[in-house]
Amino acid sequence: MRSLILAGLLMLSSAVRGEIYECIEPSGSKLFTSDPKEAKAKGCKAMNLGPPNTVSGPAKPQAKSTTPAPKDFPKVDKDTQKQRDSDRRKLLEQELASEEKLLAQAKKELAEQESIRLGSEFNYQRVLNRLEPYKKKVALHENNVTNLKRELAGTR
Repeated sequence: MRSLILAGLLMLSSAVRGEIYECIEPSGSKLFTSDPKEAKAKGCKAMNLGPPNTVSGPAKPQAKSTTPAPKDFPKVDKDTQKQRDSDRRKLLEQELASEEKLLAQAKKELAEQESIRLGSEFNYQRVLNRLEPYKKKVALHENNVTNLKRELAGTR
């Protein structure tokens, strides 16, 4: 790991412009050096790093397209759009009612499980482990209800 960091520093260093050599130690680890004499003595191979990297300034933001939508882009009249919005709202309201029922059921199941104490649960962590799936189910349905309400608030 240390040799990889060293290699990275050597490659990034602006002071080092010569060759970088990669040496394989007898133990199998890699050693990187910029000293040609050391590299020759250890039988290292030169690495071709190419030209040094340069950093340019920040990229210019691309201009937003002002191209109008194609003329054949499908459009619907106001009455059709109102009907679609109405249908979507009804569907979301149905989903919300269903999700609220599931949330009530999940809360009921959690309350039932919290009132039970099994004989094998001497350690309170076991109680928490047993209740965790019920709590997750309640949290899931609460999240779904919140998201559906947010979605309904954004409808026309």
